[in-house]
Amino acid sequence: MNKNKLIFLVLAVIFLLAMFWIGYDISTRTTFPGSKGNLKERIAPSDSLKIDDKEK
Repeated sequence: MNKNKLIFLVLAVIFLLAMFWIGYDISTRTTFPGSKGNLKERIAPSDSLKIDDKEK
């Protein structure tokens, strides 16, 4: 293998490892939206509706 191919493969492996690490990091910090169920914040009316009611 010549020097250019070796440098390319090393950089490609480093890049792929960095992408997998970033993807794993993001996936551990977030949750699937469907797994939360119905939160009170979703069921209760929002603040914008309360402001509109007060104006009327």
